[in-house]
Amino acid sequence: MAHEDRAHQLRLGRFSQPQGVYLVTTVMLHRVAVFANFTAARKLVRVLRQPDVEARAHTLAHGVMPDPLHWLMQLVGGDSLSQCVQRMKSLSTKAVGLDLWQKGFHDRALRHEDDLAEVARYVVYSPVRAGLVSKTGAYSHWDAIWV
Repeated sequence: MAHEDRAHQLRLGRFSQPQGVYLVTTVMLHRVAVFANFTAARKLVRVLRQPDVEARAHTLAHGVMPDPLHWLMQLVGGDSLSQCVQRMKSLSTKAVGLDLWQKGFHDRALRHEDDLAEVARYVVYSPVRAGLVSKTGAYSHWDAIWV
Protein backbone atom coordinates (compact mmCIF):
# COMPACT_ATOMS: atom_id res chain seq x y z
CA MET A 1 0.00 0.00 0.00
CA ALA A 2 1.41 3.41 -0.98
CA HIS A 3 2.23 5.97 1.73
CA GLU A 4 -0.61 8.28 0.60
CA ASP A 5 -3.10 5.40 0.82
CA ARG A 6 -1.93 4.47 4.35
CA ALA A 7 -2.16 8.10 5.46
CA HIS A 8 -5.71 8.32 4.10
CA GLN A 9 -6.69 5.13 5.95
CA LEU A 10 -5.33 6.57 9.21
CA ARG A 11 -7.34 9.77 8.75
CA LEU A 12 -10.52 7.73 8.30
CA GLY A 13 -10.20 6.54 11.89
CA ARG A 14 -9.37 9.94 13.37
CA PHE A 15 -11.68 10.93 16.20
CA SER A 16 -11.99 14.46 17.60
CA GLN A 17 -12.90 14.73 21.25
CA PRO A 18 -14.61 18.04 22.12
CA GLN A 19 -12.29 19.91 24.52
CA GLY A 20 -9.63 17.29 23.72
CA VAL A 21 -5.95 18.16 23.95
CA TYR A 22 -3.77 17.19 20.99
CA LEU A 23 -0.15 17.36 19.99
CA VAL A 24 -0.22 18.09 16.26
CA THR A 25 2.81 17.87 14.00
CA THR A 26 2.57 19.01 10.42
CA VAL A 27 5.32 19.36 7.86
CA MET A 28 6.12 21.67 5.01
CA LEU A 29 5.40 20.83 1.38
CA HIS A 30 8.43 18.95 0.00
CA ARG A 31 10.03 19.43 3.45
CA VAL A 32 11.23 22.91 2.42
CA ALA A 33 12.43 24.84 5.49
CA VAL A 34 10.16 27.84 4.91
CA PHE A 35 10.16 28.84 8.57
CA ALA A 36 13.93 29.19 8.68
CA ASN A 37 12.96 32.65 7.40
CA PHE A 38 12.30 34.82 10.48
CA THR A 39 9.48 36.83 8.89
CA ALA A 40 7.64 33.74 7.66
CA ALA A 41 7.96 32.09 11.09
CA ARG A 42 6.55 35.16 12.86
CA LYS A 43 3.62 35.23 10.42
CA LEU A 44 2.78 31.65 11.42
CA VAL A 45 3.04 32.56 15.12
CA ARG A 46 0.59 35.43 14.52
CA VAL A 47 -1.81 33.04 12.77
CA LEU A 48 -1.74 30.70 15.79
CA ARG A 49 -2.79 33.69 17.92
CA GLN A 50 -5.53 34.95 15.56
CA PRO A 51 -9.03 35.03 17.04
CA ASP A 52 -10.26 32.84 14.18
CA VAL A 53 -7.80 30.09 15.21
CA GLU A 54 -8.19 30.70 18.96
CA ALA A 55 -11.98 30.32 18.61
CA ARG A 56 -11.35 26.76 17.40
CA ALA A 57 -8.27 25.74 19.38
CA HIS A 58 -6.54 27.17 22.41
CA THR A 59 -2.79 27.02 21.85
CA LEU A 60 -1.06 25.56 24.91
CA ALA A 61 2.40 25.47 23.32
CA HIS A 62 3.90 25.74 19.88
CA GLY A 63 7.29 25.32 18.30
CA VAL A 64 7.63 26.73 14.80
CA MET A 65 10.59 24.85 13.40
CA PRO A 66 12.04 25.50 9.93
CA ASP A 67 10.08 22.30 9.15
CA PRO A 68 7.82 21.05 10.93
CA LEU A 69 5.34 22.82 13.23
CA HIS A 70 4.64 21.28 16.66
CA TRP A 71 1.36 22.54 18.10
CA LEU A 72 -0.03 21.53 21.50
CA MET A 73 -3.63 22.64 21.50
CA GLN A 74 -7.05 22.08 22.98
CA LEU A 75 -10.16 22.09 20.85
CA VAL A 76 -12.56 24.73 22.13
CA GLY A 77 -14.97 25.34 19.26
CA GLY A 78 -17.26 22.95 17.50
CA ASP A 79 -14.78 22.09 14.73
CA SER A 80 -13.17 18.68 14.43
CA LEU A 81 -9.41 18.39 14.82
CA SER A 82 -9.05 18.05 11.03
CA GLN A 83 -11.15 21.18 10.41
CA CYS A 84 -9.15 23.13 12.95
CA VAL A 85 -5.78 22.14 11.50
CA GLN A 86 -7.03 22.82 7.98
CA ARG A 87 -8.13 26.32 9.02
CA MET A 88 -4.72 27.07 10.54
CA LYS A 89 -3.01 25.80 7.38
CA SER A 90 -5.24 27.90 5.15
CA LEU A 91 -4.72 31.09 7.15
CA SER A 92 -0.95 30.60 7.36
CA THR A 93 -0.70 29.89 3.62
CA LYS A 94 -2.49 33.19 2.95
CA ALA A 95 -0.34 35.06 5.49
CA VAL A 96 2.98 33.80 4.11
CA GLY A 97 1.90 33.87 0.48
CA LEU A 98 3.25 30.41 -0.41
CA ASP A 99 1.82 26.93 -0.71
CA LEU A 100 3.18 25.72 2.62
CA TRP A 101 1.88 22.41 3.87
CA GLN A 102 1.96 18.75 2.96
CA LYS A 103 -1.44 17.06 3.10
CA GLY A 104 -2.42 15.61 6.42
CA PHE A 105 -0.79 15.82 9.82
CA HIS A 106 0.20 13.62 12.72
CA ASP A 107 -1.70 13.92 15.96
CA ARG A 108 -1.50 12.44 19.41
CA ALA A 109 -4.49 12.77 21.70
CA LEU A 110 -3.42 13.41 25.26
CA ARG A 111 -5.11 11.52 28.05
CA HIS A 112 -5.92 12.73 31.55
CA GLU A 113 -2.88 10.91 32.93
CA ASP A 114 -0.51 12.63 30.48
CA ASP A 115 1.60 15.40 31.97
CA LEU A 116 0.72 18.51 29.94
CA ALA A 117 3.76 20.42 31.20
CA GLU A 118 6.02 17.57 30.08
CA VAL A 119 4.48 17.58 26.60
CA ALA A 120 4.81 21.39 26.43
CA ARG A 121 8.49 21.08 27.39
CA TYR A 122 8.91 18.54 24.59
CA VAL A 123 7.44 21.05 22.11
CA VAL A 124 9.55 24.03 23.18
CA TYR A 125 12.74 21.94 23.47
CA SER A 126 12.44 20.79 19.83
CA PRO A 127 14.86 23.44 18.46
CA VAL A 128 17.53 22.28 20.93
CA ARG A 129 17.03 18.60 19.99
CA ALA A 130 17.27 19.60 16.30
CA GLY A 131 20.58 21.39 16.94
CA LEU A 132 19.24 24.81 15.93
CA VAL A 133 20.18 26.42 19.27
CA SER A 134 21.97 25.38 22.44
CA LYS A 135 19.16 26.43 24.80
CA THR A 136 15.43 27.02 24.45
CA GLY A 137 15.64 30.72 25.32
CA ALA A 138 17.86 31.32 22.29
CA TYR A 139 15.07 30.35 19.89
CA SER A 140 12.47 32.94 18.85
CA HIS A 141 9.56 30.89 17.55
CA TRP A 142 8.04 29.05 20.48
CA ASP A 143 5.63 29.81 23.26
CA ALA A 144 3.83 27.94 26.01
CA ILE A 145 1.35 28.83 28.70
CA TRP A 146 3.67 26.96 31.06
CA VAL A 147 6.91 25.04 30.73
